[in-house]
Amino acid sequence: MQLTALQLLHFKNWPEADLAFCSGVNCLLGDNGSGKTNVLDAVHYLCLTKSYFNPIDQYNIAHGAEHMLVSGTFERRGEVEVVACGVQRGVKKTMRRNDKAYDRLSDHIGRFPAVMIAPDDASIIHEGSDARRKWMDSVVCQLDRPYLQQLVDYNKALTQRNNLLRYFAENRVWDAAMLEPWTEQMVPTARAIRARRAAFVAAFNPMFERVYAELSGRKEQARVVYKTHVPDEDEAARAMWRGAEADDRRLRRTTVGVHKDDLVFELDGHPLKRMGSQGQQKSFLIALRLAQLAFMEAATGVKPILLLDDIFDKIDDKRVAALMDLVTRDEVGQVFITDTSLGRIPDLFREAGSDVRVFEVVSGAAERVDLAQPTGLENP
Repeated sequence: MQLTALQLLHFKNWPEADLAFCSGVNCLLGDNGSGKTNVLDAVHYLCLTKSYFNPIDQYNIAHGAEHMLVSGTFERRGEVEVVACGVQRGVKKTMRRNDKAYDRLSDHIGRFPAVMIAPDDASIIHEGSDARRKWMDSVVCQLDRPYLQQLVDYNKALTQRNNLLRYFAENRVWDAAMLEPWTEQMVPTARAIRARRAAFVAAFNPMFERVYAELSGRKEQARVVYKTHVPDEDEAARAMWRGAEADDRRLRRTTVGVHKDDLVFELDGHPLKRMGSQGQQKSFLIALRLAQLAFMEAATGVKPILLLDDIFDKIDDKRVAALMDLVTRDEVGQVFITDTSLGRIPDLFREAGSDVRVFEVVSGAAERVDLAQPTGLENP
């Protein structure tokens, strides 16, 4: 699968653009703030119906504009497909494929898989369990539509149960029987989510361990561990929720369930968050995403688009070389990458024999670059 063309209208700092891409490596080079990362985010919109960096659609409309449009042409399994995402202030977002609007945005998820590696990924390590669950769920949802519906159903029941707990607290009443219908809805769904997450981590780990070993020169052993307190039996799960009612009542929210699951990232058996250096953490995150790419291709038969934003910070030259080797292999498809230097990334990919197309990005505009000609970008 590849994105052959991208059109932007009033998207962030891009007033208008029409870009044509190669099937190999597309380099977007420019100063910080020029808009090169926004091109990657536009591709993310087309693949996953939303921004990677700002989930509020209205904030991605250019300042002073009333609407935005992101449109792209894909080649997927021998067919040409056109995808468009439009947002107008005060109006619901629309996604269209081949000029037909989706009734549900979730129906689009997984058809055009993409994986982003960006500095914001550090939140997966440093922030709370929400960030790690979000990453895990985003991978599984692209591969398993029933799982996405299970998450929706579980979160609806969770919201209703939490609303009831707040109502009890605000009105100084308590009726455990009123919680039962919501608990009964959550039990089977929670068990299904737990089982799918456990299966995903078990299948994902071998790929991840292999990629991290190659990236680190086999200096360390990395692993992802799934942590849940949800039992695998219905009665045990019901007993868990009932046993937590005192805490639920005191804290005015549901304190147990799959919404409390977590992933533990380990390096040589130690927690990465506490023991890993900045370079090791960056390598771990890159390996996590590259393993995600391989996992999704193995599951779907479609090579996801790889989006690499500012990946050179805090990793040494050996790990950079290993990364270039990994992303130029046959199993990796189309790549989009940003950098502030003209020569560094194109030279690395050309040395690896990759097809490279380079764009210089300046203030929300892009120009195809002939590397034989001088540009305004500094070449170290």
